Parts: sequence; structure tokens; C-alpha cells
Amino acid sequence: MCRHLSYLGPPITLEALLLAPRHALVRQSYDAREMVSGKLNADGFGVGWYDFGVRAEPARYRRAVPMWHDQSFASFAGIVSSTAVVAAVRNATPGLPVEESGSAPFTSGPWLFSLNGFVRGFTADAGIELRSLLSARRLAGIEGASDSEVLFALALDRLDAGAPPTDALAAVVETVEKVSGGYLNLLLADGHTTAATTVGNTLYTIEDGSEVTVSSEPFDGRGGWTKVPDRSVVRATTDGLEVQAL
Repeated sequence: MCRHLSYLGPPITLEALLLAPRHALVRQSYDAREMVSGKLNADGFGVGWYDFGVRAEPARYRRAVPMWHDQSFASFAGIVSSTAVVAAVRNATPGLPVEESGSAPFTSGPWLFSLNGFVRGFTADAGIELRSLLSARRLAGIEGASDSEVLFALALDRLDAGAPPTDALAAVVETVEKVSGGYLNLLLADGHTTAATTVGNTLYTIEDGSEVTVSSEPFDGRGGWTKVPDRSVVRATTDGLEVQAL
């Protein structure tokens, strides 16, 4: 499993969001509280953030080392700020390599994507079947061997066809469950809207003024964290949250 989050709101530094809180994502990399099994997410991490004054596409930083181990990230996190951030720490799906290409967030155009979970049987028949469902364009865009990238490509095909982000993720869940199933907490963002699903793993939301955060588990002591029911899809913007059953 993994842990991930999406933030939308006033500018915040990566340090204030991901390193400083008492149960920040960096702590969740070695002491996660609400994973289905274990506490460790040491197989890499990544952060994506937006600066719309420069471009519509996000910047991204990924490593195949534990988040707590990366002093380079810690050195610049305090001086990089953004109104929209997606970040994740990785516990690699068994059988998949620990390499940078497997660390979320994955990106294409304005989109950032993360998977908290795994596709059952992905290294066998399920992975072959899911890849066969992809368009040639999106199949060619896959860089590594992870199940996450294939799910992102499936979502991109649906976005390309005009589906809203929540519908795209719901369709991916439906497709995977027809093939094999798994734990399918998906997260998709474009810097303005976040869509997320809960299938087997925890997810929480919090609204605080004009800030809205979606996170695998609460990372600070603020009141107002709300657990999203399993088998739900979430749409979050700075104007509010919507939660519906899948």
C-alpha cells in the first residue's frame, strides 16, 4: 500500500504541508497509522505542484528512496510554495521493481495521478489484459512496470474521451474489478480539481476556509477531518467537496 494526499488552497510551502505537521507524509513513510497492513512506505516518494503563473503543467520531483532519507528534498521544500500539491509515499506492489518510474505522482499534461493500493494479479494475466484495453497513444506513454501507470493510462483514455475526472476514475475502478479487482484508492488532480476514490483503503477530507485537502490519513491535529466511506468517489475544489457512492 501507499499514502497520498492532494492539497488545494492558499499558497503553502512543501515543508509546511509534507514535513512539518506532527503526522506529516514524511512520518507516514515509516509510521503510517491506517494502512491495511504494516506501517512502512519506504520504496520511494514523489511530489507534484503547480505554478500557474509559469505554465499549466505541474512540476514534479520523484525518488526511489524513502522520503525521510532525501536531504535534497528537505533542503528546498521550505522555499517552494504552491496553491495545488499532490504527494505520495510508496510501498511497492509485490513483484514490481523499486525504481523512480514507479513512484507517484505520475503526470501527463496538466494531470497528476496516484494509486494507494494494487491491482490483484497485475504481474500475471491482469496486467496483460488491462494493457490490452489501452489506446496506442496511452500505452506508448507508459515509462515503467507499475500497475499505477496502467491505471493512469486507463483514466487518461477516458479523460481524452471527454469524461469528467470523477467519472474517469469510477470507470477505471469498474474496469479493474471486471478483470481482477484489488485495492483501488485512486487520486487525480489538475491543480483546480481533485478526484479520488476509496476502494479498500482509508481516505479523509478536511475543509479549512478556502483550503481543501484529501489525504489517506489525517496528518495534523485539526478538528474537522472526515473519513470518506469505502467505495466512494470524491470531487474537491476550493469551493467545496462532493462525495458520492461508486
